[in-house]
Amino acid sequence: MGNCTSLQPLQFRRLALFLSLAFKAAVLIQQWYRRYVARLEMRRRCTWRIFQSIEYACEQDQIKLHNFFSYLMDHFTPSSSKERDFISRMFISGESFKEAELEKYCDYESMEVPDSYTGPRLSFPLLPDHATALLEAFKQKQQLHARYVLNLLHETRKHLKQLPNISHVSTCYSEEVTVCGDLHGQLDDLFFIFYKNGLPSPSKSYVFNGDFVDRGKQSLEILIILFTFLLIYPKEVHLNRGNHEDHMVNLRYGFAKEVMQKYKVHGKKILKMIQNVFCWLPLATLIDQKVLIIHGGISDTTDLDMLQKIQRNKVGWSFPSGSGRRCRSKSSGAASWWTASRSQRSPPIPILDILWSDPMPQEGCRVNTVRGGGCYFGPDVTDKILEKYNLQFLIRSHECKHEGYEFCHNRKVLTIFSASNYYEIGSNRGAYVKLGPDLVPHFVQYQASKTAHTLTMTQRISRVEESAFRALREKLFAHTSALISAFKAYDKDNTGKISLSSWAMAVESVLHLGLPWRMLRPQLVRSTVDGMLEYKSWLDDLAMEQRSQEHIQSSLLEVIYRNRSNLETIFRIIDRDHSGLISFEEFRQTWKLFSTHMNIELTDDGIDDLVRSIDFNKDGNIDFNEFLEAFRLVKQSQVCLQMQSREREGRYL
Repeated sequence: MGNCTSLQPLQFRRLALFLSLAFKAAVLIQQWYRRYVARLEMRRRCTWRIFQSIEYACEQDQIKLHNFFSYLMDHFTPSSSKERDFISRMFISGESFKEAELEKYCDYESMEVPDSYTGPRLSFPLLPDHATALLEAFKQKQQLHARYVLNLLHETRKHLKQLPNISHVSTCYSEEVTVCGDLHGQLDDLFFIFYKNGLPSPSKSYVFNGDFVDRGKQSLEILIILFTFLLIYPKEVHLNRGNHEDHMVNLRYGFAKEVMQKYKVHGKKILKMIQNVFCWLPLATLIDQKVLIIHGGISDTTDLDMLQKIQRNKVGWSFPSGSGRRCRSKSSGAASWWTASRSQRSPPIPILDILWSDPMPQEGCRVNTVRGGGCYFGPDVTDKILEKYNLQFLIRSHECKHEGYEFCHNRKVLTIFSASNYYEIGSNRGAYVKLGPDLVPHFVQYQASKTAHTLTMTQRISRVEESAFRALREKLFAHTSALISAFKAYDKDNTGKISLSSWAMAVESVLHLGLPWRMLRPQLVRSTVDGMLEYKSWLDDLAMEQRSQEHIQSSLLEVIYRNRSNLETIFRIIDRDHSGLISFEEFRQTWKLFSTHMNIELTDDGIDDLVRSIDFNKDGNIDFNEFLEAFRLVKQSQVCLQMQSREREGRYL
């Protein structure tokens, strides 16, 4: 009895000690986990900023290329009718095709579908069974015959021409309206949306808010599905135009190449029809006169009444020139530009802000210098538009969001983005939003990739981070020459070393990406001596990474990395029939056109020698690799001339 009572206090003390230690352990584990999650979140945010900065810098390059073409049109005077015809063919836009010419390109009735064709077949008017058959066929990686593609585009164009610039949707006639953001050629995301939310029907309306194409590998299949449902359910399916529903943008970001690869015989006709169909897509959608859906955003000059009156098919390239708030109409073709004065060209119109703008937390409205086009609009601009048109909130897309959606401006602007794993597997969720008669948004988030579900959070972030830093190192390598000059400006004593803070400032001064370089330094700079960086050896390491992939002289490889996208876009513009080849004459005219702007001096005989030297297979045409070779040869000759000039200067000194 006495022993039992004497043991009880001892047991209590042990239990109390155990509980105290367990509590302390739990607190330590919790603190460690919070720090661990915080570090992961910091890594994720840095990675996100890298991807987004590089993406927007690429868009800036696209707009600079457009400005380059605008400069040519302003300053180049053709010396012959041959040059005038060549430039007109290069810059003619989709909406300038005459009706008869479009009918010629859309001669689907003359195409025969062979008995051996096992894919889906379409007959018009379309029925829901046709849409179901298409979905199943695309899941099985089957391809729709070119005849049916052209027929579908022809019927879609006829339907779109009858629509206003701003579509109107009512929740009175359907249970709910589902709004989807950017899909960017990712067919699995569209399949997942239909699987989770149901197919379009009289009781289920959809609004697809632009950027259906580019970047992904199945843009054409997405277009075919959306156009099919549009024709079956014209009152329930609504499509807004995005900034990627544009021929010039498609030349750069992959959609034009995708179409030509999938339809080698009739791809040219399909592309020209799609180019024209894009011109007829509506610009905005209103739900119950209370919710405005636009792809990009608004500005302090946005006027929905003016937007309703615009001849949307007359708007050419959907990205701006110069200030980022101007668009030029090319309905009369490029040739008229030479004789038209600046005052005769079309004035600024709101379509650019609708397609390209982004919200910002600060008040006001300013030019979107990050993208190079559209504007940044603040909460006061949003309030002004909502009050003026008696709206509740805006829905827009255009920006990838980590969770697939994001509110801003006191929940009055909603960004919805439907392409999951946009930058890399595991980088972001996709989402869509459902609105009922009460117009309260209900979100559905998803990861369409099965691989993403098998990865832990750490594995996802590490995978995305690796991809982001690989892209960033390529960007750094592409600006090697400029970086050396920037580093030397900080290396006053010519020691070959600079401080890490100087390294960060120099890199930002060259790339203008707005990244936290000091935070990113451990991933980019592996070795330092006493806090100093030997920048030449660091740049050599970057070059080694790229040279391991391509056996090209480092200085020339740098030039190719920096200019490849622009050169490929230029090549595709010249290649009007999308055959992957340009003729000798087209090549000659192109070099004559660009030589003054690019500071490349070549005589007619020099151009002839160049074109013969790069035609490796002697087929009388130039493919893209041969086109790159011409650029390398000319750049190499410039380098040699510069070296010779320096040697002569050295002798005189």
